[in-house]
Amino acid sequence: MGITTSGARRAGSAPLDPALPTRPNDPRRRWSPPAAEPLYAPALAFVLTTAAFCTSWALRGQTPFGSRPRAVNDQANQYVPFHKGLWDLVHGHGAGDLFLNWRGGFGQQYLADYATYLGNPFSWLTVLVPRRHVDVAVFALSPLTMGLAAALMAVYLGRLAPGSWWQRGVLGACYGLCGWALSDASYIPMWLWGLAALPLLGIAVEWCVEGRRWPAAALLVALAWAGNFYTGMMATIAATVLLAVRLLTLPLTGRERGRALVRAYTAAGTGILLVLPLLLPSYLASKASQPTRVGSFDPQPLDVFLTGMLPATHLWGGRPRLYVASLALVLALSFFFDRRTAGRTRLVWGAALVLVAASFQFPPTQFVWHGLAVPNGNPYREAFVFSALVVIVAWLALAGRPRPAQLAAGLGVLVGATVLLRRTDDFGSATWVAVLGGGALSLAALLLYLRGGRRLLPVAAVLMAAVVLAESALAATEADTRRARERWAQPAATAGASFDHRLAAVDRVDGWPRYRTDSGLPQSAYNDALAFRAEGPQYYSSYLSSATYRALEPLGYGFKNDGRTFFGADDPVLDAVFSIGARVRPAAGAPEAWTGSVFPAPPLVTVRAAPYASPHPAGVWSRREDVLGATVYEVPAGPAHLPAYTARCAPGTEAFWYSPGLTGTLTAAGASHPLAARQTGVLRLGTVPASGRVVVSVRARGGTPAHPLACLDPAALGRAVRHLTATGATRVAVAGHSLTATLPPRTAGSTAVPARTAVTAARPASAPAVAVVATTAVPGWHCSGPATPFHGLLAVRLAPGTDRVSCSFTPPGLAPALAGAALGLLALTAVAAAPLLRRRRAARLP
Repeated sequence: MGITTSGARRAGSAPLDPALPTRPNDPRRRWSPPAAEPLYAPALAFVLTTAAFCTSWALRGQTPFGSRPRAVNDQANQYVPFHKGLWDLVHGHGAGDLFLNWRGGFGQQYLADYATYLGNPFSWLTVLVPRRHVDVAVFALSPLTMGLAAALMAVYLGRLAPGSWWQRGVLGACYGLCGWALSDASYIPMWLWGLAALPLLGIAVEWCVEGRRWPAAALLVALAWAGNFYTGMMATIAATVLLAVRLLTLPLTGRERGRALVRAYTAAGTGILLVLPLLLPSYLASKASQPTRVGSFDPQPLDVFLTGMLPATHLWGGRPRLYVASLALVLALSFFFDRRTAGRTRLVWGAALVLVAASFQFPPTQFVWHGLAVPNGNPYREAFVFSALVVIVAWLALAGRPRPAQLAAGLGVLVGATVLLRRTDDFGSATWVAVLGGGALSLAALLLYLRGGRRLLPVAAVLMAAVVLAESALAATEADTRRARERWAQPAATAGASFDHRLAAVDRVDGWPRYRTDSGLPQSAYNDALAFRAEGPQYYSSYLSSATYRALEPLGYGFKNDGRTFFGADDPVLDAVFSIGARVRPAAGAPEAWTGSVFPAPPLVTVRAAPYASPHPAGVWSRREDVLGATVYEVPAGPAHLPAYTARCAPGTEAFWYSPGLTGTLTAAGASHPLAARQTGVLRLGTVPASGRVVVSVRARGGTPAHPLACLDPAALGRAVRHLTATGATRVAVAGHSLTATLPPRTAGSTAVPARTAVTAARPASAPAVAVVATTAVPGWHCSGPATPFHGLLAVRLAPGTDRVSCSFTPPGLAPALAGAALGLLALTAVAAAPLLRRRRAARLP
């Protein structure tokens, strides 16, 4: 909504005469945009935004415009694999459903992963392309979402004040190409949905202020939060700021303001209720996830913070990217020099900009922006909100037809600020190009528009659009180039012949659910199980359950990110515990080829006598034997003395090493192995020679466990696997989020304790039996019998005569969330149907 004269005007017409007292920025009058608005402005914003962003890819030679990899950090490790998993689910190749994902982490919740990583509506476009091109489709989500955000901003600007469609399109592109989008979120498709959510919620605010379309406003809130609740929350806080500004600057009565507030907050509450089935399970999954180390927020120095507002800046590390193109900055600065705009309007918008920026630097308000949590990474993830306010103020200035002196003053302030901040650490030369070149051309385009007459108006429009496109392409290229200096941001390959051969090798040996298949080493990404349709431990998610961490960490799996990322392991004991019966490996002599092998493995559900105690000292080796139910290791006595360690084991056994406290290099049998503390996990050193002597040399720092080395007896492991197979389930059926196992009659109710291979102990001949499912006991499982603890794995106590066990997984919180969504839908339906009922009642009256 904006201000105009009493006569009706069409959106896209020439702006009002600045001499009129009722200017667009004057709070004394209001205007209503037409019901049907041409799509020229959003179309221009979309095209400019996508063209500028893709131009930067082409300049860098990145996929799909060159051979250079595009996937940065989590784009390779999470987003591409998760979208491949979505493709498999839609096309009938998935293992699980929307509730549970069997591919990764030996079975993890899926609904929260979907809501967080796949909520962007454009994500569904990735299922329309061949699977081998899903990565390119994921890359395309960024320009598509940024383009949509720019288009929506162009529509929203039209509701604030009248003006030319091409001006709104250009300024919409300035928003879609803001520094946050180009530098921080360009490779994070789900966060980019927040960029689209903000103008969506701005439109909802306008409807609430106007007193109409309450159901549509609630649906926009639901759409904003469904795409990504994290940035949706930030966009909602921004919408609260916009609502406050509009209520303070529009000529409304106290009652009108009260009604607008009620409409806005009830629409927000109803919209959030509608998506509660995504929000509440995700929240509870987050609470149950493996916690990370809590950091602290350290505000950036003032000069660094202000430098982040200059166009085309990309400062080192987690610093704020608050800028928009110089055109919008010049206009926004000129707004505050416009004496023809009401002082109250300038004061309120200026206060909103200052207070929002200050809230980014103040720890308590910074926590509010991030949902009362310290972000793990760049702490200025809400920066797009400030950029949106700058673009809105720029539009208000342009709609008021600023005078040349005002524009010159705005450019002067921008140049002066750049001169003062030029010595800021990591200040880049691209900023000078954007400020001096882009700023000067922007001023020229604006002067042509204001003083050039109708004949030069097309020239001004083309020049304005071209400046924004070129400057934004430069900013995006600069962001990619400078970000690549940081080790975490090195682009990784996500497709190619090796990927295709590896997927084909996994498919050839697939035997799910009779046994699991591991996608092998080396890993290409942290979620290789999803990427290659395997069922191994590889999993990386913010929702990895702490129950999974507590189950896998004691067994010697390598991990990082404080336990939210688990790696694979070529380890026969762990294969037996988790029913891994096939694995793929690089083919010898063929660099990009992979081959698969199948080997004996117990079924997914085994029956155990409990408890079982390893005779070895407490540690990773004894814990493995406790879970396996048999003694299979020989653990040499005595502490380890580094850097040289010598032990003796039976010839022909397999030597393994575990030192989670060491970082450095280990050498054994002529081969070197890197040690990266807990990331390394258990290492296979090779076969013990005929001498029985194992020599290990370690050059590393950190502490050493008491018994870092153990030797595996393959024959003993073979006997344990055969016993678990003979006494385990004869048939296992998996359907989405449920599992049913048929047990052999002789193990129903009790099972004999397997003989030990080394040390024996007095034990009852029979013990209560438990069915152990080779998955971790994450919250949400419900089984046909009472649950019983089994070293972190899902286990069910078996009553005598039981020959069948079943389990089903339901995301915690789903039932109350569905009830809340039903309540929201009822409210939405009632409000939407009320006018129709009133009209019918009125039609029946005489």
